[in-house]
Amino acid sequence: MQFNSTPPTVMHIDLNACFASVEQQANPLLRGKPVAVAAYPTANGCILAASYEAKRMGVKTGMRVKDGKLFCPKMIVLGPDPHKYRHVHRAFRKLLKNYTWDFVPKSIDEFVLHFEKTLPMHNKTMMELGAEIKARIKTDIGDALTVSVGIGPNRFLAKTGANLTKPDGLDTIDVTNYEQIFKKMALTDLTGIKERNAARLNSLGIFTVWDFYEAPVWKLKAAFESVNGYYWHMRLHGYEIDRVEFGRRSYGNSYALPKPFVSVSDLSPLLSKLVTKMSARVRKANLAARGIHLSIWYRDGAVYHRGYKTERDLRSTSDFYEAAMVVLKESPKKPVRNLAVSSFNLRPFSPIQGELFCDLTKTLSLTAACDNLNTRYGSYTITPARVLPAKQNIPDRIAFGNVKELEEMMQN
Repeated sequence: MQFNSTPPTVMHIDLNACFASVEQQANPLLRGKPVAVAAYPTANGCILAASYEAKRMGVKTGMRVKDGKLFCPKMIVLGPDPHKYRHVHRAFRKLLKNYTWDFVPKSIDEFVLHFEKTLPMHNKTMMELGAEIKARIKTDIGDALTVSVGIGPNRFLAKTGANLTKPDGLDTIDVTNYEQIFKKMALTDLTGIKERNAARLNSLGIFTVWDFYEAPVWKLKAAFESVNGYYWHMRLHGYEIDRVEFGRRSYGNSYALPKPFVSVSDLSPLLSKLVTKMSARVRKANLAARGIHLSIWYRDGAVYHRGYKTERDLRSTSDFYEAAMVVLKESPKKPVRNLAVSSFNLRPFSPIQGELFCDLTKTLSLTAACDNLNTRYGSYTITPARVLPAKQNIPDRIAFGNVKELEEMMQN
């Protein structure tokens, strides 16, 4: 298969060091200084974003604050301010609508724009449009904000282009230069290829991105042991495979806890808040679940996870909560670091089959009324009373990489 020779019309825009740069935009005194935004601004808080001043000192996303301070003792650590980040996200949406109606937010700081149908209207090249958008972000949204822009014939190569010269880059990958670019890249430079996948590819004689590109489909299928090998072949040759939307297999939610909780009574309000958000998303998709999964990461490094299947549909918040509590009560009782819940065995919901000891119509009507109020006035406007103790322990968080949660956030 030859590389796709169609002119590239896909653009990927990535806001550099999103949370940290937004904080620097909001407070000019932070500009030019090493800044990190952490889930909690305490020693064990996880760094969510670091400014490029901090990154140059060795600070990385995912580090603990105390480890980041070892690399950069003067690093300024801030807690997250979701209202600022949502404001900037909305400003990006408003600006990008001026260029194409066909764009998708991939996360709070990433957008994919398709110009296949609208490019002739602009009377400009893709590179000229990228430069114009970068300039308008500076003038219309914030002069301390920089974005990296990638252009390619498909989403994957556009994103790869955006990663080539961070920060503040503008690059195209197309039929004229793909060979030159691929020959300079390591396998792990590609989004989605980590050390384990690289090792699989290495075992079959694939050591560079150029080797990856030239490998036959049969060899890639053998490396990934699935149809993913074919998908990678298509991506690297510039054909679109990632715009296909597949049905959801689960919905979930998780929290990193600011302090150790041990007892069921301490953890149950946090679990209730997780379940409240997750169940609303399941209902919004007009689905029900027949199973719930609970994962617990402990402060001693141990992990507990267990699924719980039911014979009836889980639909209301209380249904999900009761099922999750079955698992929580059986879990080991020791200090917890992270708590996550997800639903599975999703199916289209149909309230045809009633229940002997439950007035299903009233339950569904009450649940729908609560969902409508929360959609109109904001999440958690109406919640179970047991959620209230969780508010002081779980601050507002951003749906960083979940498009569905982003869409829900924008409606609130």
